[in-house]
Amino acid sequence: GRPGPPRRPGPPRRPGPPGRTERDMAAAADRAAASPMPDALDTVMMEAWYMDSSKEDQRQPHRLVPNEPCSAHSLARLGVLYWRLDPSKYEDDPRLEAIKKHRGYSYSDLIKVSPDTLPGYEEKIKCFYEEHIHSDEEIRYVLEGSGYFDIRDDEDRWIRMWTKAGDMIILPAGSYHRFTLDENNYVEALRLFVGEPVWTPINRGPAADKHPSRESYLDFLSCSNSS
Repeated sequence: GRPGPPRRPGPPRRPGPPGRTERDMAAAADRAAASPMPDALDTVMMEAWYMDSSKEDQRQPHRLVPNEPCSAHSLARLGVLYWRLDPSKYEDDPRLEAIKKHRGYSYSDLIKVSPDTLPGYEEKIKCFYEEHIHSDEEIRYVLEGSGYFDIRDDEDRWIRMWTKAGDMIILPAGSYHRFTLDENNYVEALRLFVGEPVWTPINRGPAADKHPSRESYLDFLSCSNSS
């Protein structure tokens, strides 16, 4: 993969359950290795809807009137993957370990997004909400709080996905998307990546439209819509 920036020390990890030993952790790893990857849900999903065109506060829901929900099946056709997990045991969860193993996620860190916890908050939240793609998947597992991930559908309409604690979501490489907090103004999430992380966004424009990840994603959409 592409070389990424030097890894910075992540935030302190939460303490594990009382009495947790190396033997406990090894047993959890063995359970994960022995169990198949949990299927991504295609019938149960976090709440999602098509957005209005208002430019008002991005933290508001921006539902159409009447509301136009987006089904789990429609999101799956866009390549969105979703699992519902127990965030209270994310450090020792066989289901999460199975997902990480089968998808090759070798890097993880925690990010807390709020005006009080994220240095340079105003600039970063503006960057997060700029429409962009990545050359790799975007994987987020919400542990506390909530926020909105928006993704373009194949007709260039915005779909808003409301992620809350316990929601694990994967946005495919090459998909136009963005993120914002909701009106609660706080989210803590686990970020996952294959190898060294590359966080650089490619904002929408000619370069993004011609990027290999975008071309591959459009091929995927074409096949998805014809199936």
